[in-house]
Amino acid sequence: MDTRFAPEDIAFRDEVAEFFDSAYDTDIEARLSSFDAAVFKPAIIEWQKRLYERGWIAPGWPKEYGGTGWDATKAFIFESERASRGIPEVIPFGLKMVGPVIYTFGSDEQKERFLPRILSSDEWWCQGYSEPGAGSDLASLKTRAVREGDEYVVNGAKIWTTYAQLADWIFCLVRTSSEGKKQEGISFLLIDMKSPGIKVNPIVSIDAKHSLNEVEFNDVRVPVANRIGEENRGWTYAKALLAHERTAIAGVADSKRGVEVVRQYASAEVNGGTRLIDEPLFQKRLSDLEIELMALEFTELRVLASVASGDAPGAESSMLKIKGTEIQQQVQELAMEVAAYYQGVLPGGPEPDVLGNSLGPKAFKNYMYGRAATIYGGSNEVQRNIIAKAVLGL
Repeated sequence: MDTRFAPEDIAFRDEVAEFFDSAYDTDIEARLSSFDAAVFKPAIIEWQKRLYERGWIAPGWPKEYGGTGWDATKAFIFESERASRGIPEVIPFGLKMVGPVIYTFGSDEQKERFLPRILSSDEWWCQGYSEPGAGSDLASLKTRAVREGDEYVVNGAKIWTTYAQLADWIFCLVRTSSEGKKQEGISFLLIDMKSPGIKVNPIVSIDAKHSLNEVEFNDVRVPVANRIGEENRGWTYAKALLAHERTAIAGVADSKRGVEVVRQYASAEVNGGTRLIDEPLFQKRLSDLEIELMALEFTELRVLASVASGDAPGAESSMLKIKGTEIQQQVQELAMEVAAYYQGVLPGGPEPDVLGNSLGPKAFKNYMYGRAATIYGGSNEVQRNIIAKAVLGL
């Protein structure tokens, strides 16, 4: 694999940088940092619409469905430039999860109905996979859909549903048969969140943020036309979605940004007359982390190149998920060490310009929420089982 950028790639990088520097202004940055959903949702939609108007909202989508048609190099450059500026990722549930499932397995009517609204951010999606008794063991889900004529009647509950309180639609795995292996009786439904019988219960996470929810379904009626593909074949579509999700969870570009922030603060923070960045133990930990991150980056590039040539992410997505989330947590732990006592300093305190005040609250919240990274998207223990079976044949 040639890792050198061609002249046209360098020109593209300059084009992306110019767009980000002009389009991502201080106003949108401030609103996207808000923990208030009433502020955050319109801000992220506004930002995504700016990407959409530029034609850059869906780097991973085929061009015929409204994607960019970029190769792996251009997609990598775009993500690197985004993350280096601290610009948040797009909300993934529509653009990176259900969108690819719809254009790969959906009917022409479903593609026409849903894909344009996903691209334009006119409809917000959430993911209905995990249940109170079926998290990483997803095939044990019990939410049931019983067919009555041209509708399914859905009963059950989903949990840890991110941004369900803001969503217009939810894509759900539901049990439509109890015969055979448990993976064989699952179907993939697209459900309007305004449907009668849906109740959203908030879950406030340890970082004091309300992004998670439990979603209850009580005799919710869903048109059969909203089923993706064949009945009882949902596990096949779900695995394709999870492979894309786990690849995205690696978060290489954002971890690189996190390392750079740690380096900046450690270069300025003085402890006992010595900069933290000059302490041998800290240097070793930072260097070890950067080496692992570089190795992960090249692994991600190989997967992106494979996907660009028409292949689907395989067991490599599990490798990326495992190592990517572990590295994210290591970056968060280093940030906590650099912030030290400033972890407890709230924004707007009596000394807003003291070094550490701006890092501390962010480091604390990122660390707290980041504990879940090795669990969501399929726990890392489950990913190791996937690798053992798919790669090692165990």
